[in-house]
Amino acid sequence: MSVGRIAIRYASPILELAEENKVLDQVKTDMESFLSVCEENREFALMLKSPIIHHQKKADILNKIFAGKFADLTLQAFQIITNKNRENILEEIAQEFLHLYNAKKGLVEVTVTTGFKLDADLRKSFQKLSKDITGREPILAEKDDPDILGGYILKAGDRQLDQSVSGQLKELKLKFSKK
Repeated sequence: MSVGRIAIRYASPILELAEENKVLDQVKTDMESFLSVCEENREFALMLKSPIIHHQKKADILNKIFAGKFADLTLQAFQIITNKNRENILEEIAQEFLHLYNAKKGLVEVTVTTGFKLDADLRKSFQKLSKDITGREPILAEKDDPDILGGYILKAGDRQLDQSVSGQLKELKLKFSKK
């Protein structure tokens, strides 16, 4: 079974329990904080994935780091996940939780790639464009990639709108190679 499917199997009940216990927003904040710790501290992320470190030791480390800072439900979920020896996919579970949370709230994650930093007016324009395309409220993430030469690439879920110069050049190259 793929990691994504396993992660969804753990993230879904966490979301449901958080909603039942009325701590959904707190658990969402906890998952975001956990992911930022994983991004900022490579050793921490590697420790979770290490087959050498016993899963109970990992559970103790998670508890020592996050006890008192995270909701009890989040800590209990971490404990269950480590007891099932799935702490190596804890990052993926947290990411899937956030995806499910966004879907539940009617939000869509959108990535805008440009060759420059966006100003406030452009950001508003991309948010409006994203909302028009998806029909849902966007959560905008920005990427700066000078290789696109100009224009933008907008990714929303499984959709991609490539209006970049490099994308148009690739398209022309493909057309010329066919003829």
